[in-house]
Amino acid sequence: MSDIHPPGEGIQPSAEPSTPFGQNIKRGSTWMRLLFMIVFSLLYQMAEFVVGVVIILQFFWVLFTGRKNPALVEFGQSLSTYAYQVLRYLTFNIEQRPFPFDLRWPIGPPTP
Repeated sequence: MSDIHPPGEGIQPSAEPSTPFGQNIKRGSTWMRLLFMIVFSLLYQMAEFVVGVVIILQFFWVLFTGRKNPALVEFGQSLSTYAYQVLRYLTFNIEQRPFPFDLRWPIGPPTP
């Protein structure tokens, strides 16, 4: 028999990671945030598309009638505010998840 121990024998793994990174990597809330960030990234892309549709509709409405459509103005404002909330969440400026989770659908311009 040899006196050489196999690699890692006798080394006790620590029960808790001692570094902040080791603690953060095991935190479930961080991984849940990533999941929500992916979902909200997709919702933001959909919102961008819908804003484009609203822009085109509003342009043609003004072109043919000479005035803005109030329903499109209101919807465009609330959709813009929603996109703003999503971006604030994605950039870690707020912890509340936008609609449909923690916040209600926004009405009007963003509030401070």
